[in-house]
Order: sequence, then structure tokens, then C-alpha cells
Amino acid sequence: MPERAAIVLLSGGLDSTTCLAMAKDQGFSPLYTLAFDYGQRHRHELTAAEKLSRSFGAKEHRVMKIDLRQFGGSSLTADIAVPKDRSDAQMGAGVPITYVPARNTIFLSYALAWAEVRNCDHVYIGVNALDYSGYPDCRPEFVESFQRTARLGTTRSEFTIHAPLVHLTKAQIIRLGVSLNVDYGQTHSCYDPSPEGLACGHCDSCLLRKKGFAEAGVADPTRYV
Repeated sequence: MPERAAIVLLSGGLDSTTCLAMAKDQGFSPLYTLAFDYGQRHRHELTAAEKLSRSFGAKEHRVMKIDLRQFGGSSLTADIAVPKDRSDAQMGAGVPITYVPARNTIFLSYALAWAEVRNCDHVYIGVNALDYSGYPDCRPEFVESFQRTARLGTTRSEFTIHAPLVHLTKAQIIRLGVSLNVDYGQTHSCYDPSPEGLACGHCDSCLLRKKGFAEAGVADPTRYV
């Protein structure tokens, strides 16, 4: 069978790992995974991404080093406190300080460049427009717009961005991942973990993750402080 290569943006978190499992299940091969060392608060997610890429048999895993701390503007790339213990209403109101300006635009641009070199027309990204903290670059309209731009600006006229989780709740994502044998205990989602990599349990990402496991009826394997 001819190769159907795909690049998966792999942060090491719950959503991107589910996307990796889906790409593999849907017969894409070889798989390439792409992570970013962009000046974020910790490296635990990068360690998780590398291990997950290996466990799913990706042909190559790359970590692109860029420094978004030069711009700041986010509690993930600047000396700004990560919000904790926010209610659902608070998380759904406006764009939170954990939003990294234009991050998904930058990440997808790197993936597009690699796709062009690899003669690859498929990129997976784990954006979600339901259980997310108000990030504008997680909306389906953004993904569709970037795909059009990519086709216009490169040789990849059939370039396709797969965002299979965009309309799913966190609970639905978890159930899907469990059906694909994803070990969520190997993933990392916390914005503000301990030095040992234990999840704080109180940031927006931890709260959404906890809620997802509870609503899915799946035991939460996360190691919390």
C-alpha cells in the first residue's frame, strides 16, 4: 500500500495524544510527531511527548526550539501567576492569561513547512472548541482558514488539517482514547506542575481534565500534588 504520512502536533497532553492514537488507528503511516520547546514554564510535557511518540511507533519525533518568552503576554511564557480554582463560568468568560498569543498559528506553520519537505498532506492537531479555556486559536473557523492559507502558500494543494476533537467534550475525548488503548497516565496537561512533574490539580487544564474523567466514568490516572 502507498504511504499515507501524517504529522501529529504532540504536546504530551491528553488531546494531542488522542489525536496520535486516532491517526494510527486510521491507517496513517509513517507517523511523524512534532513538539515545541517554546519557553513554557516546564519541560514535563516535552518529556511526555517524546515517550508517547516512541510508544506509538512514530518514525520520527522532533522538538522545535523557539522562544515565545520574547513576546510574553501569557502566564505560560512570562512571570505571571497561573489562575487557579476558577469556576466553569470564569473559565468560559473571555480569553485567559494562559493563552499564548498566536501559538497554534506558529505551530501549524512549522508543521506545514515539515509537511512540504516530507511530501505530506496530513497534519493532526488536538484543538477543542467545547471544553477549552476560551482560546481563539482552538476554533474550527481558525483551522479552516489556516488550511486555505496553507494550500495557497505552498506546493501542498491538498494539504489537510485534521482536528477530530474540535466538537467533542473532554469526556467524549477520554472515552474515545480509552477505546484506542491510550494510557492517559503517560500524558501531562498541568500548566503549573511541581518540580517532580505532579499536576497541581487547580489550574484550568487540571480542572477540565478532572471533570472529563469524572463525566466519562473513567478513573483518573493523573498524579496530583
